[in-house]
Amino acid sequence: MHLGCIMMRKCHLNTCPVGIATQDKELRKNFKGTPEHVINFFYYIAEELRGIMAQLGFRTLAEMVGKTHKINANKAIKHYKAKGLDLSSILHRPSAYKSMVVKNTEKQDHNLDNVLDFTILKDSHRALYRKEKMNLFYPIKNTNRTVGAIVSNEISKIYGHLGLPEDTLNINFTGSAGQSFGAFGAHGLTFTLDGNTNDYLGKGLSGAKLIIKKPEKADFLAENNIIVGNVCMFGAVAGQAYINGIAGERFAVRNCSATAVVEGVGDHCCEYMTGGKVVVLGKTGRNFAAGMSGGIAYVYDPQKKFINGLCNTETIEFETLSNDDVSGLKSLLEKHVLYTNSKKGSDLLADWNNSLQNFVKVMPTEYKRALERLETEEPMFEELTIA
Repeated sequence: MHLGCIMMRKCHLNTCPVGIATQDKELRKNFKGTPEHVINFFYYIAEELRGIMAQLGFRTLAEMVGKTHKINANKAIKHYKAKGLDLSSILHRPSAYKSMVVKNTEKQDHNLDNVLDFTILKDSHRALYRKEKMNLFYPIKNTNRTVGAIVSNEISKIYGHLGLPEDTLNINFTGSAGQSFGAFGAHGLTFTLDGNTNDYLGKGLSGAKLIIKKPEKADFLAENNIIVGNVCMFGAVAGQAYINGIAGERFAVRNCSATAVVEGVGDHCCEYMTGGKVVVLGKTGRNFAAGMSGGIAYVYDPQKKFINGLCNTETIEFETLSNDDVSGLKSLLEKHVLYTNSKKGSDLLADWNNSLQNFVKVMPTEYKRALERLETEEPMFEELTIA
């Protein structure tokens, strides 16, 4: 909920006319909301809720839990949008209803005691507490979800956001990782996976290095095959990812500061990205860079399909690569080849001068303006203070 929002759908353009989703100091003057307005709004919600509860015969919200016999579904079911909807299984009351407990009385068992992270914690004691470099090896399967999150939590509790020195704890996996592999990975972790991952690889990545490469015995061409799932690198704030294959849809959505190299992506790559770097060495889907307001992307586009229809140009512009871009891009490709043995990366580096001519730089317009103002030391946004 945004106080005063009039649904202009300009949140990503920095042009919000009522001064909510903007850093423009002139537009911010249009915001008339106060904390008292929000407090008053919730008073009205509470008042209306108490009236409804009184009609139903309840004094507290706790008394309402499980009282499905008070729900009249007829009106909803008769609506044309819900025609034929059967809610009986949801609203069913067992015959022994009156003697049954109908609300939560015990904590849910998430079966965390045997997750892979606790094995890693036990095996990596010297790296976590003495900062000694270690190499560990584990098989992994798709029921191993959010691998790395608990280990990263332990690192952050000891060392904070700075984490461990780079490559302190090197963990090598073989198999198919479940969802959120490397999620919230802390600095000092290096995960190398010979195999593939499900969705949300590197979600909230916080400094770790993720290396995903095809198995050594695999004979498929990595650049033509999907190796990681959808929404990878979502909201990543730091770290690196090198992916020896194609990613699914919405790669690097809301990426804040992480760097990623991938050999192809699906639709909506770099959507709402605010920082960091993304290098795509192959084909992209449609709607690339929708709402992208920060960071930089480099896309290999020899057939010019990307710049002629696959990129959403509402908030970005295409640029030629500067000398700094060229050196930085080449360095990333060299790392990608070193870490993943990428054939596509090796081929591009072998013919670097010609390969370079086919790279497109995607630069958000407002981000470019901000960088230019920083160079001239002209403040773009007013200083914000938090009480």
